[in-house]
Amino acid sequence: MNNTSQPLEGTPLIAPSTTDHPLYEQVVEACRSVYDPEIPVNIYELGLIYTIDINPENEVRIKMSLTAPGCPVAGEMPGWVADAVEPIAGVKQVDVALIWEPPWGMDMMSDEARLELGFM
Repeated sequence: MNNTSQPLEGTPLIAPSTTDHPLYEQVVEACRSVYDPEIPVNIYELGLIYTIDINPENEVRIKMSLTAPGCPVAGEMPGWVADAVEPIAGVKQVDVALIWEPPWGMDMMSDEARLELGFM
């Protein structure tokens, strides 16, 4: 019996970002300005920004997660990200979605974040 709810073999768990879009680097920088209040590292370096998808109309869709579902700012953080990205010149609209699959893990942190937090 074929279980169709499982991702296809080789399908990435995290959708790829639109890294070749001219606004991509500015969106990343905006995400770097947002911090989890409990952790002194920005959410981009923590690996909480899963996907930055920018279409040809400059509509930005961001998929992000949190370090834990019970995070006290869970309801607020997507708004902080949207507020950081919206002012970028050329951005038409921003949609930030909170997702829990795949669950965030320490292996998603950048080396800078691990160093900052004393994990290296």
